Amino acid sequence: MRLLISVIGLLFLNSCAITVPIVDKPIVFNEQREKLTKEYLESRYGMNQDNILIKPEMIVVHWTAIPTLEKSFDAFYRASLPNWRPELVHQSALNVSAQFLIDQDGTIYRLMPENHMARHVIGLNHAAIGIENVGGTKETPLTKTQLKSNIKLIKYLKKKYSINYLIGHYEYTLFENHPLWKEVDAAYRTQKTDPGEAFMAKIRRATSKLKFKANPSLMP
Repeated sequence: MRLLISVIGLLFLNSCAITVPIVDKPIVFNEQREKLTKEYLESRYGMNQDNILIKPEMIVVHWTAIPTLEKSFDAFYRASLPNWRPELVHQSALNVSAQFLIDQDGTIYRLMPENHMARHVIGLNHAAIGIENVGGTKETPLTKTQLKSNIKLIKYLKKKYSINYLIGHYEYTLFENHPLWKEVDAAYRTQKTDPGEAFMAKIRRATSKLKFKANPSLMP
């Protein structure tokens, strides 16, 4: 069966026994995807390595702008880019993806190993864990339940990894002059608005005690 969903695992965050139920729902991660990921690391970032492991230092929150879980999942499922993403194929044939996908009902799905590189943010994939949220359009706005799940997941990830930054996808260009930035093509940029400034502001208020570093300024 193509869609494999494991038994939900409860991940204990701290002594207060806050739990985050995560459902494993893997996208295709075959030899082709691994090869394309290695090629992406080398061609986009100048990183020649034998594996596709990342050292997570950042969480990037997104929306899919797709109204359903199934269609959002399908967008990430294949190893190579589908025909409807021609604007990205010139940089790499590697399909877009993220480590996590959160449905409108708040269910958290893990699409791939947390420490494997996913293509979800220009210049920063080598150090970033991506959280995609189903929806984000006027017809299917992000929900309060999704917000709560994002907060719980971010707390889990912060506890597990040495993560310094939490950003919305629309903020990624703030890092162009930062040591984490790796993109070699100065012309390769896309304009983003996800997951919305209001949604990010709510996440930041709820995670303020985690002491993420402030985003760098656009000023030199």
